[in-house]
Amino acid sequence: YGLYDYLRNSIQQLELPRRKAALIVPAFETLHYRLTFPKSKAELLSMLDMGSLYTFRYHVWPKGHAPTDYAKWRTATVPYRVAWQPDFEPYVVVRRDCPKYDQRFVGFGWNKVSHIMELDAQEYELLVLPNAFMIHMPHAPSFDISKFRLSAGYRGCLQTLREEFHQDLSRRYGAAALKYLTAERSL
Repeated sequence: YGLYDYLRNSIQQLELPRRKAALIVPAFETLHYRLTFPKSKAELLSMLDMGSLYTFRYHVWPKGHAPTDYAKWRTATVPYRVAWQPDFEPYVVVRRDCPKYDQRFVGFGWNKVSHIMELDAQEYELLVLPNAFMIHMPHAPSFDISKFRLSAGYRGCLQTLREEFHQDLSRRYGAAALKYLTAERSL
């Protein structure tokens, strides 16, 4: 509730039109098909403490959202900066002139990860909004995630595309892009 207005105010206050920043909207999820949506951060925190909400994908892909630093978010009252980490894929609000999603990553896998990596390579600040949140509701698996899970060929193609993406980053950003390749290889 009120997210649209909060985002519009944050965009103005943080001078997003004149600043290279990605505003992170922390993501949560429920395993219930019906949920009374929290009307405030305090209500969300209560639901989180009671176990009716969880940090997004904590049980299957925690590193995708862990850099958001949910422990800090609980008490934050002002936006705070976080650092890029491998496989980080938050939901963000960015200027229209930001780098576009890489069209190689359609279907399932690496679309948000590659986008955040590109934003980081272009030195965007990653700012977590203290009073924003979204909740992912359960749904049937997509056709593409099913293909990813069942097909070694699909996963192999995705790996090839990831390697190409890293090479392209290296060409565009030089030595600064080495941190992405190093991080990928240490996983």
